[in-house]
Amino acid sequence: MPHPLLTNCPVCSQKLTVTKLHCSHCQTTIENEFELFKLSSLTKEQLHFVEVFLVCRGNIKEVEKELGISYPTVRGKLNDIASALGYERKKKNQVDEKKVVMMLERGEITADEAIKMLKDE
Repeated sequence: MPHPLLTNCPVCSQKLTVTKLHCSHCQTTIENEFELFKLSSLTKEQLHFVEVFLVCRGNIKEVEKELGISYPTVRGKLNDIASALGYERKKKNQVDEKKVVMMLERGEITADEAIKMLKDE
C-alpha cells in the first residue's frame, strides 16, 4: 500500500525533491529531479476541502451544507488554501505605490494625500 506523498523533510522541514519514479508493472525506474505540483503542498484536510469545493462546482452554499460549516469558515478555508499555494489576497482598496508617486510628481495630489493613500492600504 502506497504511503502519502511527503513534501517536506521530516528531519529539517525543508522541501523534498522527488528524484526517483518507479513502475510497479514493468519495473522501469526513472531517476532525475522532478517537480511536485502545487496541490501536493496542501494538507490532507485542505485537499479534502478542495475536492468538496470542486464537486460542489464552487457553490459556497453547497460546500456549507456538505461540510456542515458556516460561510465565514468556507471563506477562511479558501483564503488559507490560496495562501498555502502561494497566492496572496489583495485588499480591495490596495493602492499601487508607483501610481501614487507618479500622481504626486505630476502635482495631482498633495504629499499629505499621498501619505494617506499609502497608509490606507
